[in-house]
Amino acid sequence: MRPRQLDVWHVALPLHTPWRTAYGSDAAIHSILVRVQTDSGAGWGEATPFAAPTYSPESAHGAFRVIQDYFVPVIVRSAPDRPSELLACLQCFKGNPFAKAALETAWWSLWSAAQSRPLAQLLGGTRDRVSVGADFQIYDDTKRLIEDIGIAIEHGYPRVKLKVAPGKDIDVVRQVRERYPDLVFHIDCNSGYTLAQHASLFQEIDNYGLAMIEQPLAHDDLLDHARLQALLDTPICLDESITSTRKFRQALDIEACRAVNIKPGRVGGLGPAKEIHDLAMNANVISWVGGMLESGVGVRIALALSTLGGFNYPADIFPSDRIHVRDIASPRIEIPLPADVDVNAILSCPMEIDLDALRAMTVESYRWGDGTHA
Repeated sequence: MRPRQLDVWHVALPLHTPWRTAYGSDAAIHSILVRVQTDSGAGWGEATPFAAPTYSPESAHGAFRVIQDYFVPVIVRSAPDRPSELLACLQCFKGNPFAKAALETAWWSLWSAAQSRPLAQLLGGTRDRVSVGADFQIYDDTKRLIEDIGIAIEHGYPRVKLKVAPGKDIDVVRQVRERYPDLVFHIDCNSGYTLAQHASLFQEIDNYGLAMIEQPLAHDDLLDHARLQALLDTPICLDESITSTRKFRQALDIEACRAVNIKPGRVGGLGPAKEIHDLAMNANVISWVGGMLESGVGVRIALALSTLGGFNYPADIFPSDRIHVRDIASPRIEIPLPADVDVNAILSCPMEIDLDALRAMTVESYRWGDGTHA
């Protein structure tokens, strides 16, 4: 499928309130949107590396320039057909999984249209419904956090995820567990801790019966996670550390984790995400689909991935109006309560892009195809 036109947008999606984690606070989510058009149709993709290289070494501006300066010329010459061929032609470029995923997910969308088959079906999805959890950022007021968790429980969310950071961890875990003794919840550390300084802290947290401890140590680490996992009964879940199928194989080899959060953007696209899902299923490792606070474009991609049969922990899928002031894609993502998503009801509706919203949120844009910028 030779591209006729390829558009790339770096957008900033304003949030109702800043999203606070161990690595900082974001008032807007910076994302990369891609639209590829061929003679047979069009496809949309998205990946969300954030404004600054705080979650990973990539940033939205950096991903935008890598796509424009390096990836697009190779893609135009190679004219890849399938998504796997798209990744193969970019294999000479090291790293940059978010930049690759923005394009690769657009190719999956294009391939889905060309085959007249739903994306979930192309991926091998078998589920009609997907269970989703409730996520909470770092709160200064733990009492208010506990109240908000109570609302989530009343609404039927099957699990809760709490962002933590040094100084905002063990007391929060203790108070939440005391208030909700039967609650399924886990903490997300966003690589804010070290083994040398905090092993004893996690051994204390190990006593509170959490579902998992997500990415406690450095964003690129496997070895120290393996050492920490050996000290704990609670599963370690790797997120930032798993940037490819190869990294996950290595994590399994050294028993660095017993759970994995799979995000298409972080691992280079839907193809690698499916490979990691399959490895996790075969290894009896807990797996689930994570979120990066994407627009409705990326949420639909994550929903399609979530239909794979091996996922066994509720996903990070957010309704359109919970996080963002305004979404780019419609129909809006609605999550009924209890939080059990009818995937077909969402994905069977043709997605439309609010061009006014897209223009308002665009930081920079690039168009290949007619020599002009979008």
